[in-house]
Amino acid sequence: MKEYYVYITTNPKKTTLYTGMTNDLQFRLKTHYLNRGQPETFAGKYFCYNLVYYDTFNNPDDAIRAEKYIKGKSRKWKLDLIKSFNPSFAFLNKIVCGSWPPK
Repeated sequence: MKEYYVYITTNPKKTTLYTGMTNDLQFRLKTHYLNRGQPETFAGKYFCYNLVYYDTFNNPDDAIRAEKYIKGKSRKWKLDLIKSFNPSFAFLNKIVCGSWPPK
């Protein structure tokens, strides 16, 4: 069964949040990391490659709805969501990808 993910990444100083949706979380995190500093994308421009939150869905429509819902919320709401999932606000890339940073 295919899985879909809604995720939130942040930059190294934890000052900017990026919300996205993908069907390959490991690949997406590596892409964000490799695009860091590239102004063509929001995540790249603001170095948002550190995973702090994710949720899994079996249906892409549910994941898209969740992504849009989260994007419509305030920063405080997003921070509360992250802390409810990841109380220490730790970067989860190594847990999800097995090793970090990508080569």
